[in-house]
Amino acid sequence: MNLAVIGSGYVGLVTATCFAEMGNKIICVDNNEEKLKKLRSGLVPIYEPGLEILFHRNIDKGRLLFTNNLKNAVINSEVIFLCLPTPQGEDGSADLKYVMEVSDEIGKILKEIKPNDFKIIVNKSTVPVGTCRAVSKIISNYEIKNFEVVSNPEFLREGFAVDDFMRPDRIVIGAESENVFEKLRLLYEPFVRQGNPIFEMDPESSEVTKYASNSYLAMRITFMNELANFCEEVGANVENVRKAMGADTRIGKRFLFPGIGYGGSCFPKDVNALIKTADDKNSTMTILKAVDKANKNQRLRFVNKILTHFDSNISNKKIAVWGLAFKPNTDDMREAPSITIINKLLKHGAKISAYDPAAMETAKFYLKESIEYSSDQYTAVKNSDTLIILTEWNEFRNPDFEKLKSVMKSKVIFDGRNVFDPDKLKELGFTYVSIGRKTV
Repeated sequence: MNLAVIGSGYVGLVTATCFAEMGNKIICVDNNEEKLKKLRSGLVPIYEPGLEILFHRNIDKGRLLFTNNLKNAVINSEVIFLCLPTPQGEDGSADLKYVMEVSDEIGKILKEIKPNDFKIIVNKSTVPVGTCRAVSKIISNYEIKNFEVVSNPEFLREGFAVDDFMRPDRIVIGAESENVFEKLRLLYEPFVRQGNPIFEMDPESSEVTKYASNSYLAMRITFMNELANFCEEVGANVENVRKAMGADTRIGKRFLFPGIGYGGSCFPKDVNALIKTADDKNSTMTILKAVDKANKNQRLRFVNKILTHFDSNISNKKIAVWGLAFKPNTDDMREAPSITIINKLLKHGAKISAYDPAAMETAKFYLKESIEYSSDQYTAVKNSDTLIILTEWNEFRNPDFEKLKSVMKSKVIFDGRNVFDPDKLKELGFTYVSIGRKTV
């Protein structure tokens, strides 16, 4: 098929590349000339394992093109995917400015060209319920008839996005007409050959499904964090509790790992957007409001552990940080717990030396020159009073502990991701503070 993908951000670039990998011809549209220049020269602007190989292969095959010409993309495409940013507004709602602006431009283009072929406009951006109707109304204002606006939310985990797109758990399509379902079914069939389902429903249900899924996962994470805090108070080990809970098939093992709270581009924004939409409809999401509050408190609780250990005096203490990205296998730092934690430590006079395998350049946008950026994990800990772990990158799981002991001023580790075994750290002579387990 001939497809247009509007927006070459995280979702747009993964979507365009993976559709091209299945033989479709993709025109990817963006209005950022600097980004377009990089993409055309073969540079992938995001860190996502597995993406670069597919990206280069499909550029070489001529199936993946990049342009700023929206009109050309709309004219030459059967299906137009909107993969536009929907950042959180000041009131917690999703800001639909970009979605609505592009929808209006599409309406103008369709009115001008009066196409004979039916256009399917797919909203892949994460948007509140009712957005498909709103986009459809904008385009209809230009007296366009032969089109339909569809909801087709993405369920991509950063760090695993290519695998999630190529082998999805499920595909959700919210549409109204059978011919649209049939067309999108045909487009997605190569991705679900193993039998994973394609759910077909109305647009409103599809839009709610995206928010419901992310908010539920955020709730699971937050529950485990609060349970871990309780375990600390009563002397229990949250790891034992987690494993026994996960063996219950009604609960399952995933998203039960306690830590310093969720972050990223999806969970915080989607939780708040659902809260705001529910409030607007007089259907309050009491649980989600508690989830959002508890998630923010979890970061502060971690900071307080550090302050307590140092008797509330960390002025001029050197604190080494391993991990800045909100999760491993990505350079994304949107809503990363590391930002809150580091800024709090800086306010108390600490000196921060940090290392992350992928997010160092991204961190400079959020933290500027307020911290020292180290070339590797061992340089970061040299002469440090403590090490804190904020992202569970694999390369942090089995470090040279003897080297750590030799370069650190004090053998103290605060682990926000429960990377290490407390008994092993005790044997090695470290003071080790983790989440939901006894301090050793």
